[in-house]
Amino acid sequence: MIRRSVEQVILSKWQNEGRGARVRRSIGRPELRNLDPFLMLDEFEGSGEDGAGFPDHPHRGFETVSYLLEGEFHHEDFAGHKGIIRAGDVQWMTAGKGIVHSEMPGICVLVLILCNNYEICKLDYIDCQMELCAAEIPSAAMNGVSVKILAGESMDVKSPVFTRTPSLYLDFSLEPDSQYAQAVPAGWTAFAYILEGEMNFGSGGSIGAHHTVVFGRDGDQVLLSNPSSHNSSRLVLIAGQPIGEAIKQHGPFVMNTEEELQQAFRDYQLGINGFEKAKTWKSVEGNRS
Repeated sequence: MIRRSVEQVILSKWQNEGRGARVRRSIGRPELRNLDPFLMLDEFEGSGEDGAGFPDHPHRGFETVSYLLEGEFHHEDFAGHKGIIRAGDVQWMTAGKGIVHSEMPGICVLVLILCNNYEICKLDYIDCQMELCAAEIPSAAMNGVSVKILAGESMDVKSPVFTRTPSLYLDFSLEPDSQYAQAVPAGWTAFAYILEGEMNFGSGGSIGAHHTVVFGRDGDQVLLSNPSSHNSSRLVLIAGQPIGEAIKQHGPFVMNTEEELQQAFRDYQLGINGFEKAKTWKSVEGNRS
């Protein structure tokens, strides 16, 4: 096993987005525009009491993963699906040809957006490839390190989630002075987002919360180490197989060419080719006064 090096470290700061929500943008900011196969990682928060969140908006051509850290998250869409995910729950969604939906988050949600694959744009909207409550997410622990396995495998435990883009999504908690070497397939893109405490990855100094750490592709494992002798730490480790497709992204749509991108906007405006219900549908939670 060869340990991966650290290539880039970026601090995410709060910015306003949506309706009264705040976002710490990791992937998707100017310094880290795209990280194939990942387009965006947001840690966002908003209060259901003051109507903060992301009311009715369209998507086409990519997959999202919503992982609730705290609070409640109300989701609705124009296909009639609706639900609530709570702390520790995860929702995988494929936008396919088109969807308009509303996301009204509670305290804190991590949202990961995976690159489009041309094939998924041929699909009708799929509400969730899988939605798991916290109790259904497999976990494992050893030597002061525990992990929730949202996708992929860790400590010989596998997630039941199938992802169209092969990926690894792991939520690690490390007690003081603990460490673990996580296998990551060679050639995959890999990064970590630190949620709490400090981490060391086998080279350089300690890195604090809300930093994104991008790893090189020069190995097949990532060393996770909590350097503190007093405080615990927590991070998500995410990896995926690069798609290698051209990306044209603007606002809520991600396509392969500029022509496809302009077509997506026209389809949404005209209410055709997957957006037939866009002009008549309104969410409940997203339109509360």
